[in-house]
Amino acid sequence: MPRIILLPLIAALALGLASLDAIAQLGLSALPLAILMGIIWGHFDHKPQSKNDQRVSQFCQQRLLRAGIVLFGFSLSLEQIFAVGWQALVLDAVMICTIFSLGTWIGIKFFKLHRDVAILTSVGSAICGAAAVLATESVLKPKQQHITIAVATVVLFGTLAMFSYPLIYQFAGMTEQSFGIYIGSTVHEVAQAVAAGESISPETLQTAVVVKLIRVMMLAPFILLLSSFLSSTSEGQTGKSKVIIPWFVFGFIAATGVNSFVVLPEQLLGLLKTASQFSLALAMAALGLQTRWVTIKQAGPKPMLLASILFVMLIVGGYGLNRFLISI
Repeated sequence: MPRIILLPLIAALALGLASLDAIAQLGLSALPLAILMGIIWGHFDHKPQSKNDQRVSQFCQQRLLRAGIVLFGFSLSLEQIFAVGWQALVLDAVMICTIFSLGTWIGIKFFKLHRDVAILTSVGSAICGAAAVLATESVLKPKQQHITIAVATVVLFGTLAMFSYPLIYQFAGMTEQSFGIYIGSTVHEVAQAVAAGESISPETLQTAVVVKLIRVMMLAPFILLLSSFLSSTSEGQTGKSKVIIPWFVFGFIAATGVNSFVVLPEQLLGLLKTASQFSLALAMAALGLQTRWVTIKQAGPKPMLLASILFVMLIVGGYGLNRFLISI
């Protein structure tokens, strides 16, 4: 089947499945579902890709990916940020810096992982799961298998974490709102924040989603800082200076600003959200079609071990940081 037909079909099916209550309760969003279905199809389809199929896949993984991230900015507003307090903003920033820095260091220095695998796995855990992995790809330009490995770890441990929150809540000694901040500052995916918060209370759900979306917004400055850092590192090694500017990040910021100061119709916001999810799902499906299980197997257990360490840091370290920073 031509990619121009297959990819939209997979993306649409992923969005449809993600909207089902049974799937939503598992914390699986359209993005991991799209890549999973792409992987399954790719393992049964052994026909070589035509040049047109390659162009379509590349367009989805690059152009539509960036468009989806820009449109995702309409999910957040400054009013939502102010509602949860400055402590939540500081908490998200500290969690991102800590998880990314320690995760990258452990992955490279201790597990001797490829730099791109360590960075992608860490950023997926630190910010917003699969979407963060794909956004960081624009700066790193990694191999396909490195992206796939990182997304796989995010999906696995993000889902495991989400199922842990209802149990943790029974012994956490937190109010519903404080626990929502804890969920939003530590869970991997937005869909998992929704599922975990909903299992506690409506107040927990609302707070968890807002705090999680603040982490998503921090993806923009993070990409810019990472791009600047990698460029300065490259300059010191080669004598050349070339700053990689992911221009779509400014589109993300602009979209958030528009959503903050302009009252957009609910139907338009819903359409933009759907367009964002569909674009990102297309990128994931294209990635999945080029993925083979043997590639993940060849990576060995080290990426999973790194992801498991980040999982513990998010759950345990995030709990301690929440108790310290958030008034309960």
